[in-house]
Amino acid sequence: MEQTVEQKLQALYELQSIHTQIDKIRQIRGELPVEVSDLEDEVAGLETRIQKIKAELDDLEDEIVTRKNNIKEATAAIKKYETQLNEVKNNREYEAISKEIEIQGLDIQVSEKKIKEYGFDITNKTEVYEKAVADLEDRKKDLDQKKSELDVITAETQKEEEDLTAKAIKAESKIEERLLIAYHRLRGNAKNGLGVVTIQRDSCSGCFNQIPPQRQLDIRQHKKVIVCEHCGRILVDEAIAGIKEEA
Repeated sequence: MEQTVEQKLQALYELQSIHTQIDKIRQIRGELPVEVSDLEDEVAGLETRIQKIKAELDDLEDEIVTRKNNIKEATAAIKKYETQLNEVKNNREYEAISKEIEIQGLDIQVSEKKIKEYGFDITNKTEVYEKAVADLEDRKKDLDQKKSELDVITAETQKEEEDLTAKAIKAESKIEERLLIAYHRLRGNAKNGLGVVTIQRDSCSGCFNQIPPQRQLDIRQHKKVIVCEHCGRILVDEAIAGIKEEA
């Protein structure tokens, strides 16, 4: 059976009333869901950063061990070559062994220089690592607190929101697709989530602009769906709103 315009307006206003109640519940939660999500991202980012710094520190420690082993090997080689110097038979052999001792000595100097550089890097990275760990602990505490707050509010409102959501789905089934799409578009574009509004003090209660008397009369006759000339919201009169509120 084809709905009358009045029935369509009643269905739209009923849906808007349900959505307004849902919006109020979500406003109680405020920015908590966003804050929790942001903190979770921050914690994950810090954990990744800490793992990266830890891997870099481990690599530097490994490099120091490698360089120390190089120094040991070079020192042992120098001792071996110094022993061989006592057994040389000509200048050419002496120069060749002396050259090897010089090369090993340079290798030791390079390794010692690198060990100092690595030590400097470790000191700096350790400071960054410790700060990141401290920041992580702080962010985790903040996250736990925000989660607890959100859990409490969600527990208090979840059942009510679920019931209202079910009512909204049922109410949507009574509205033709064209009107429903228009309603959701209007609701999505409005900061306060109102796609259907009433006349209050001769004005649109959505944007507060005045509605001409003739247009108010047209709205009260329920012959067609009328929108505000200024904000585009669907307008209903006190009779439609009153019927819904009494229902």
